Amino acid sequence: MRIAVTIFLTDETITPARLARELETRGFAGLYLPEHTHIPVERTTPYPAGGDLPREYGRTLDPFVALAQAAAVTRRLALGTGITLVAQHDPIALAKQIATLDHLSGGRFTLGLGFGWNVEEAADHGVEWRERRELVRDRMGLMRALWSEEPAGHTGRFGGVRPSYAFPKPVQKPRGPVVGPRTLVGGAAGPGLFAHIAEYADGWMPIGGRGLTESLPVLRSVWADAGRDPSALQIVPYAVLPSPGKLAHYAESGIGEVVLQLPPAQEEEVLRVLDGYAEYV
Repeated sequence: MRIAVTIFLTDETITPARLARELETRGFAGLYLPEHTHIPVERTTPYPAGGDLPREYGRTLDPFVALAQAAAVTRRLALGTGITLVAQHDPIALAKQIATLDHLSGGRFTLGLGFGWNVEEAADHGVEWRERRELVRDRMGLMRALWSEEPAGHTGRFGGVRPSYAFPKPVQKPRGPVVGPRTLVGGAAGPGLFAHIAEYADGWMPIGGRGLTESLPVLRSVWADAGRDPSALQIVPYAVLPSPGKLAHYAESGIGEVVLQLPPAQEEEVLRVLDGYAEYV
């Protein structure tokens, strides 16, 4: 089982290049970074984990810039977002960013995407909250058109693009309906989420990995009903605090990759935690 990590990298933490080098040297499989463009001070949306919103949420580095730095100093380390808030991006520009990072890293990029939880943050980007899931679906269709080998257009409810020359292309080749880099959808289990996964993704990125025993059969059924190859479905538990028993359970469930949570800290503490995680690598 591949062991990757995630961390809130900020202006106060270990740097992307230093962390990436340490991860590759120690044999970790990948680095995933979260995204928040900003956190409005006047916020009524509760923090999903309860309590006060941690300081690092308002200080996160741009994940694509940070991952580009990580790519430049490594050769094998996988690079991903966990998650990209697709609704908060111009999809034509985002398609270019993603394709460029995948191209320059030699096909090492994973697009972890999600729909967001912070209503105020999304509103500042002009996102109508109740429509955000369909907006993401539409924007994924537009980006797939730009990533296609031949010029292809897209006309959707929320916008479109005419057939265009758009290079570079992602290194990773199409997989069924999936065009572009490896794509994982984050979010809580449910029919809407599972329909999105089966339509345009390679798999699911469940936060913490709880409830997989009950959810996996449902997702596998939706996946099969959509005509997808059962062996191609990828489940990547995300932001996991590990234990030997937990990781053994994931392995028994056929899970091939787990993303462990690192603290948003300076170099000394982050490397200490990595030393503790070494037994799982």
